[in-house]
Amino acid sequence: MPVPGAITAVVAGLVLLLLLVPAAAARLVPFFWVDLVAFANLVRSSVRCRWRLSRRPPITLLDVFQEHARLRPRWPLLRFQDEVYTYEDVERRSNRAAWVFSRRLGLQPAQTVAVFLPNEPTYVWTWLALAKLGCLMACLNCNVRGRALRHALAAARATLVLASPELQAAVEEVLPALQHDGIRVFYLSFTSPTPGVEALLPAIEEASDEPLPAHHRADITANSKAMYIYTSGTTGLPKAAVITEMKLMMVANLGRLCGLRPDDVVYTTLPLYHSAGLLVGVGGCFEVGATCVLRTKFSASQFWDDCRRYNVSVIQYVGELMRYLCNAPKRANDREHGVRLALGNGLRAEVWKEFLQRFGPISIWEFYGATEGNAGFINYTGKIGAVGRANVFLKSFAPFELIKYNVEEDEPVRDERGLCIRVRPGETGLLVIKITKNTPFHGYTGDSQKTERKVLRDVFVKGDSFFNSGDLLMIDQERFVYFQDRVGDTFRWKGENVATTEVEATLAMVNFIQEVNVYGVSVPGCEGRCGMAAIRLKAGASFEGENLYAFTGDTLPGYAAPRFVRIQDTLEITGTFKQCKGNLVKEGFDPNVIKDPLFFRDDKKKSYVPLNPDIYAAILDMKLNL
Repeated sequence: MPVPGAITAVVAGLVLLLLLVPAAAARLVPFFWVDLVAFANLVRSSVRCRWRLSRRPPITLLDVFQEHARLRPRWPLLRFQDEVYTYEDVERRSNRAAWVFSRRLGLQPAQTVAVFLPNEPTYVWTWLALAKLGCLMACLNCNVRGRALRHALAAARATLVLASPELQAAVEEVLPALQHDGIRVFYLSFTSPTPGVEALLPAIEEASDEPLPAHHRADITANSKAMYIYTSGTTGLPKAAVITEMKLMMVANLGRLCGLRPDDVVYTTLPLYHSAGLLVGVGGCFEVGATCVLRTKFSASQFWDDCRRYNVSVIQYVGELMRYLCNAPKRANDREHGVRLALGNGLRAEVWKEFLQRFGPISIWEFYGATEGNAGFINYTGKIGAVGRANVFLKSFAPFELIKYNVEEDEPVRDERGLCIRVRPGETGLLVIKITKNTPFHGYTGDSQKTERKVLRDVFVKGDSFFNSGDLLMIDQERFVYFQDRVGDTFRWKGENVATTEVEATLAMVNFIQEVNVYGVSVPGCEGRCGMAAIRLKAGASFEGENLYAFTGDTLPGYAAPRFVRIQDTLEITGTFKQCKGNLVKEGFDPNVIKDPLFFRDDKKKSYVPLNPDIYAAILDMKLNL
């Protein structure tokens, strides 16, 4: 986040008065002191980042990591299964990889390389190796396949893919098309299971571990692109959000703002292709010199055993992860762990309370922010259910507003002048953040139209521009901020954003489907919304549950395949020919209410089966795992 400009004389006078009269501060502005401390930490963090990147040459996050490697070479950076990698180990391994990438693969500064890897140490030293060459890393979601995978590579203009043999099937599915497009593919392994794809680890093992010359990064500035992280949005296919060196540094400082220390051990089960796992988790360890424990995939049954095994003191979460932990069978040693801090987002109030009651007094730091966004919130007070505070200082730092939004029409409400309308405390509104020099929006690479669609113009005065978060929030009378819902054509399930237009475009290829409308429905006991599709069959066609199951399994990530299907004679549209989702979302999937045929995605039967009252009751009782 940026350093604020000059504070107005009125605000400065009020601050001075409250500083001189602490009792008045407590009465007039509740939470004043905690707000002031949080704001001071925010400013200090921003000043630190800007000072580093204003140097010549700039001090980037890579340089911060390398300083730790010089000062504490034997300190563990990564723990993975039974393996331990010190800062020096990762520095030397990334040097060897960089030499191979440069000499053998011919990588040049500013070239984009796609990384298609699961959570493992290879991901981290590959990131550092590419950074040392001045290359951009495109962080491919391990779940993308086929058309979506090719689109992700094209959007980032990647010319080379570094993959894991674990993703062999996904690689081979698109390999002929990639070769036709001139995109080279390599495995980061000792052997290759795919003819024509070379394995690079033998060469990396034999390469020099000497530092690389500085000329590879000679043109790096604060605004240089460092990587692309993909986010699904209302435009459908994955969008490559631009992460600059400044944003990389700022996000990596989030852990420090929440109290992350050099002696902490951070447990990361979140995917490294997302900003939370890679930038907040691993990047946060780079920033303070802490240790990161990586796990390939989250396991509720192994979570606390891992925390005890590795002496974990900080955990990362998304709301769904915490719910899984609370739903796991209780154990006598649930509170026997060294975790003091949890950092993440999407934690609902009821799960938050249950988590604390069961697992002990862990300090939970909930935050809000979008990968491509230009600002965010941090809940530094521990207020259950809140994502942060709109304190008296924050708007001077990152100007934001909540505006009235018409959910049915999927657009802001405007007054007679054509300008947006602020909501009152306690009302739900669309979060918009002003785009300024200090709060820039870098958008997405590959398509300027996608970037433009996230910019809202003429918000409060003609000619202004704001980042459209696509999220509905609420600020209460005490200025606490609460996440309410997503708007438009995206919902969140299993910790992933699901773009309904992408799923609709995929389902439209099914031979018996004439029209399809995809949306998310609430399921008791589950975070986010579960995918549901209302479809109109082609004339004379019948619904084929087994074929649809197989098709969605081949073409969609597991989290995006609709769990429920509703057959309708006609699909409702608005006067502007937009599909209506509001009523469908409200009606949900209750067979006792809905008269249309309903189907449920049954993983045991490998088919969509009729959704009867017994299945519905089992879902409500959480006896069926979604």
